[in-house]
Amino acid sequence: MTSKKFDRNRLFIRSLDDRKNQIIFCEKQVSPGFRPENLSDEVSGIICETASRIIKARKENRSVILAFGAHTIKNGLGPVLTELIRRGWVTHLATNGAGIIHDWEFAFQGESGENVRENVDKGQFGIWQETGLFINLAITVGAFEKMGYGESVGKMISREGLDIPDLQFLADETVKKIKEDPSYAASAADLYETVKKRRIKPGFMSIPHPFKQYSVQCAAYDLGVPFTGHPMIGHDIIYTHPANNGAAIGRTALRDFLSYAGSVANIGGGVYLSVGSAVMSPMIFEKSLSMAQNIEIRNGKHIDGHLIVVVDLAENEWDWSKQGEPSPDNPSYYLRYCKTFSRMGGKMNYLRADNRDFLCELYHRLSETGSA
Repeated sequence: MTSKKFDRNRLFIRSLDDRKNQIIFCEKQVSPGFRPENLSDEVSGIICETASRIIKARKENRSVILAFGAHTIKNGLGPVLTELIRRGWVTHLATNGAGIIHDWEFAFQGESGENVRENVDKGQFGIWQETGLFINLAITVGAFEKMGYGESVGKMISREGLDIPDLQFLADETVKKIKEDPSYAASAADLYETVKKRRIKPGFMSIPHPFKQYSVQCAAYDLGVPFTGHPMIGHDIIYTHPANNGAAIGRTALRDFLSYAGSVANIGGGVYLSVGSAVMSPMIFEKSLSMAQNIEIRNGKHIDGHLIVVVDLAENEWDWSKQGEPSPDNPSYYLRYCKTFSRMGGKMNYLRADNRDFLCELYHRLSETGSA
């Protein structure tokens, strides 16, 4: 017996104006000038090594990838991330679906972070008109424009709006391109359905983002630096909105995964920073590295010499570099990020630190070490 499919059109969707937010960006933001105090010798040593390796990697034109969870955005580190890419120290940013959403909400309203417990009890958690409509629409438009997930949202923020094609044009493109470019034709059909159902007028749809200076996605789009989104179906609040289109999510997220894999293919001698992403970052890295290694081996080469730095708050009593991988009866075995990254070749450092302390101190060490 199959369950009845949930109808999102029946939801009562409220405006973000009605939502109480827990995070005000202007109060939370961290300036690149902030420098943490009382760092341990171990933490300082690892950050110093990381900075030196990043400078070396950039001189050799190798990738420096920073993958991070949503708390990096929620903790107000957008200005620090922006400065890292602006100065050329980080060549690729990657986050999960929640990171995309919080960054967008900061750009749109300067606030984010609802009370989950309270709003689930009210049947209101995540069911917000602007977040659901605008992000889903940006992704559906982006899929049609052959863009990635993060790029689609970044473009909307930067331009403060979206280009909405005419329904007849979309219908014609669907028919004309079905044989020569079926994926494009399908994306045109998806956008046609969304525009028609939501009764959206063609032309430029103005969506003001008065706080877009807070957005890392916007900065990355403007600077031409890859900012990729790696969502999981059903994980994010945009899935509650009837404008959500699974095909568009899939197309843009797949483009981002392949963009990310392209950067991983250049990680030999480079640096990979995984900050507070316990699941997304290790999972996409291992598949990407395997694909990249497959090609390198066929070309008589091998990806080696990369540094992986994993930053989280969990205690880690196991020395992965000296003791190898623990047995399955040891709790350390289930630290997914350590287990996965310890298997990825190169050198792995695990650092128990607050993401604000790590990224700000890394910024200062890079500034002192030299330019990329």
